[in-house]
Amino acid sequence: QVQLVESGGGLVQAGASLRLSCAASGRTFSRLAMGWFRRDPGKEREFVAAISRSGYSTYYADSVKGRFTISRDNAKNMVYLQMNSLKPEDTAVYYCAARTNSDVILAIPEVDYWGQGTQVTVSS
Repeated sequence: QVQLVESGGGLVQAGASLRLSCAASGRTFSRLAMGWFRRDPGKEREFVAAISRSGYSTYYADSVKGRFTISRDNAKNMVYLQMNSLKPEDTAVYYCAARTNSDVILAIPEVDYWGQGTQVTVSS
């Protein structure tokens, strides 16, 4: 079992920055592919960003490319999502995700574990 706990969400104005954190426990963290997904009410959950087990490879949705940065610290069992130039359309619940036995998560069916989510609200 893997436990994921997100933090760092909040209410900000458009153009501001936030950093989300996800603390993982229960498995060897360096063996987990990690990612972030989000869900706006009334919409499907969608992929935001992913990072390989080593941290060398990162992947982003087109909607956040150039504004968001995913990173991980395998020594601290943490994954982060730095969000800059936030827009109202970034408003959503953000979920941390983990996958075992693979180097990357790019889609919801690939996720083995989910966090409880953290709310990000961006006002215009």
